[in-house]
Amino acid sequence: MIELQTRQLNALEPASLTESFHKFPPEAFTSIEIGYDDTKLSAFLARFNLLTTLDDDQMWIADRLNKFGLSQITCLNTLFSGTTVTEYSVLPSSKNIKGMIDAYVDEAIKQKAQLLIVKDLPLESPLLSDEENQSSKFILDICLSDKRFLVLDGQALAYVPVDFDTIDNYLAKQSKLRRKDLRKKLKKRNELEVKEEKTGSYFENPHLLEQMYALYLNVFEQSKYHFDKLSFGFFKEILTTNNGGIVFLYYHDTRLIGYNICFIHNNNLIDKYVGFSYPEARDFNLYFISWFVNLEYAIKHNLKNYIAGWTDPEVKAYLGASFTFTKHAVFIRNSILRKILTPFKRYFENDSNWQKSRS
Repeated sequence: MIELQTRQLNALEPASLTESFHKFPPEAFTSIEIGYDDTKLSAFLARFNLLTTLDDDQMWIADRLNKFGLSQITCLNTLFSGTTVTEYSVLPSSKNIKGMIDAYVDEAIKQKAQLLIVKDLPLESPLLSDEENQSSKFILDICLSDKRFLVLDGQALAYVPVDFDTIDNYLAKQSKLRRKDLRKKLKKRNELEVKEEKTGSYFENPHLLEQMYALYLNVFEQSKYHFDKLSFGFFKEILTTNNGGIVFLYYHDTRLIGYNICFIHNNNLIDKYVGFSYPEARDFNLYFISWFVNLEYAIKHNLKNYIAGWTDPEVKAYLGASFTFTKHAVFIRNSILRKILTPFKRYFENDSNWQKSRS
């Protein structure tokens, strides 16, 4: 491990999560740390399918490629900045931002990657400092001026500013019909037992760890997008370490049917991982109940924001979330591939397309 000497920007989570990622990278991923200016740049190498994020109405592209036996041309060796366990790419504070981008490009060439994706760059994020947002702007400006890069709209990060002191006050901001629907869903909570446990020794029980990992895999397998399949070793590491984690466990008739792994960092509650048993999770409205359990915890502990992650923006909007967006800067080594991909840019910008459709 390269010793970290430079302050890191964009970190919404404890640094221990990044360390655990490098120790236990996701399945088929290679963890990489790039030495740069007496510090390190986190990165990982993976086979990336360009069609991973297509919406249902865009699947004709994949169908057409499959028809002509060309599906494999969209799977490319790709170097990604950061890790998959932080909301933003966590980068060092540097006066030589171009040198940092060059270090990533050099590593991509060294690894014979067809793409480099400097991912999840914050765009005027209210969750970060002016310095952090300005640093991302400089990175994007450099990449926009380099014809080898294609800059794309990224994902929508959901968050709730905790500017209310009760759940009733939070619900009061929603429409009458929505309040009625959410209160109806929340009635199922009376049939559940909710336990709240800090990460650490409580989770050293091997049976509990295996249960929780199996519930995580349930969610992974039914998810619309499959990218990073986190390892059992990673889960064991983050659950058994005293790292600021708080886990909400949901039981029905003494049976574990779901959980949320969250972290408290910089006075925010960050919702990172869930595991659900199906169909029980749907029967008991666990997604909705866990949202309000997390909000109650944030109120009780005077936290500033509840940060709810990237997926399911439509549902999170319904639950009252606000959103902040990101950009991805994609270095494409092959000029022909660059010309092919550029006209299809909009197909990789689903969250921003969704946001525009709401306007």
